Amino acid sequence: MSGPRRDTRGIVDAHSLMRRVHFRRREPAPALRPYLEHYWLIDWDLPEPYVSQLVPHPSVNIVFQRFTGEADFSEISGIGLGLFAQKLEGAGRVCGIQFRPGGFRPFAPEHPVSYWTGQRVRLPEVDCTPVLAPADEDERVAALDAHLLALAPEPDPQATRAMALADRIRRDRTIRRVEELAAEEGVSARSLQRLFSTYVGVSPKWVILRYRIHEALERAETEAAIDWAGLAAELGYADQAHLTRDFTSTIGVPPTAYAAH
Repeated sequence: MSGPRRDTRGIVDAHSLMRRVHFRRREPAPALRPYLEHYWLIDWDLPEPYVSQLVPHPSVNIVFQRFTGEADFSEISGIGLGLFAQKLEGAGRVCGIQFRPGGFRPFAPEHPVSYWTGQRVRLPEVDCTPVLAPADEDERVAALDAHLLALAPEPDPQATRAMALADRIRRDRTIRRVEELAAEEGVSARSLQRLFSTYVGVSPKWVILRYRIHEALERAETEAAIDWAGLAAELGYADQAHLTRDFTSTIGVPPTAYAAH
């Protein structure tokens, strides 16, 4: 890792969110970096409510949360299959741990990662105070490090393999079909699907499609004029209509309407 990502992939209307909250990413301790994307920290103090929306990554998160009028809590947030929305109001704070796709199971080997998919499971036994109470950001990061290091994850070659494959899908736009990836890896498509179910939590096809939508969403956020037919071809869609269908079903509006908002 060269440091936390700087993109806004997955955040719907990222400019609007960043105007309202203090959002940053932090790097975990060196021993944890093979498993984690980053920590993400958000603080807000809003004069009026705001609903943030996210197209989730194929990643499990552990999230420590403080909302106005509620007791602090933490939860395991499995991969969200649909658009995620969170209402923010008053003052609050969230400290999140985003695992790499495939990186969560060494910390919770009792279940395949697909067990957590679509679930948000509270952790009542976890004391949130060390993470949420400090005003100093470095202290919060140190508390997140301590929490994970205490779980003592065991090295797992299959987790390492799953992380490498998911990362390859994210970076390599030529990967468009599961069968092609399986052939290149010298395994059957069924074996690849089992690996992803156990270690990532969703199918490799789902990961391919989700990263396509993330890229299309970010391009709609950052580019003034988009050749949607060209982008569809670049992302491996048969035509623009297929990209429009997937984008609309995920975000709720067609890509052209989103880009114009």
